[in-house]
Amino acid sequence: MKGFEGLEHLDTSVAVLDAGLRVSYVNPSFENLLDVSGKSAIGQRFGDLFVDAVDFERKLQLAIEDERGFSDEAISLTRLGHESRALNCVVTPVDTGQFRLMIELRHIEKRLRVQREEQQQTQLVANRELIRNLAHEIKNPLGGLRGSAQLLERELDRPELREYTQVIIKEADRLQALMDRLLTPHRPPQSVTMNIHEVCERVRSLILAEFPAGLRIRRDYDTSIPEFPGDREQLIQATLNIARNAAQALAGVGEIRLRTRIVRQVTITKRRYRLALELQVIDDGPGIPADIRDRIFFPLVSGREGGSGLGLTLAQTFVQYHNGLIEVDSEPGRTSFKILLPLKAAGKG
Repeated sequence: MKGFEGLEHLDTSVAVLDAGLRVSYVNPSFENLLDVSGKSAIGQRFGDLFVDAVDFERKLQLAIEDERGFSDEAISLTRLGHESRALNCVVTPVDTGQFRLMIELRHIEKRLRVQREEQQQTQLVANRELIRNLAHEIKNPLGGLRGSAQLLERELDRPELREYTQVIIKEADRLQALMDRLLTPHRPPQSVTMNIHEVCERVRSLILAEFPAGLRIRRDYDTSIPEFPGDREQLIQATLNIARNAAQALAGVGEIRLRTRIVRQVTITKRRYRLALELQVIDDGPGIPADIRDRIFFPLVSGREGGSGLGLTLAQTFVQYHNGLIEVDSEPGRTSFKILLPLKAAGKG
């Protein structure tokens, strides 16, 4: 609508009301947040869009009468047939033609997500540095330990004693391989024009080959998703690490769903994107143990006995190389890892 062009690309959801509390304008963020189309909302009373807005509408009416705005840190609005939304709200009087109020809404969960992303970024940087230092300290004496075991083995006359030196050598080699994985610098993405479903199909075939009996992998693809520049091998590895974790959590018996969608007006690490790709890996397994749920992406944290705890760390690293983000939501019976990758240049605001 003319006069509101500057609100079109805001992250904040905005609605403008007239004196009768009828909707005169909503921006795309409002449509996405509350799952309502602008065409159907315009002309309706604001309160009629929701099943629980009587008290809020009364506050809006007072704001018009008193010509005074207000803010509320936590309101709840529910659309018919939808889940309730917990929102921050700022209401500002305006006096432009027939317009009287501007309502700004922001999902509380979105604010918490931004805080989690910032905390996650800080923790990951600190943990990577810690792990590198620790790996160097462990790697240095490993060569001496292995060499000493080899020298000792040559001096032993009894073959049964050599079994012990072989244990030392093999364990030293295993630790050496782990340290190499921690210390090897990751190359930056080598971008080619690619399709996300090539990644999904490659991962699907690899997982089914590894778990041939009892595991189902269901496709739920949005085939309209456009091609985009990315490193195919890195994204295959990231998705494979997540899907393999899901298959292992299921012990090879159950269902994994690969779901792709386009999402609009997405904020990733404080940058706003008009379009993003969403790839979800969903399983019906037991869920992530509560005691490690907040640390699942940290190096050496694993919910599986014998796991290295590096798979999800590497997955997150590769996704971050693409300016993306991984989110996880888990409860018994449903765990979802969501990869978000921007498809367009970052927007303003």
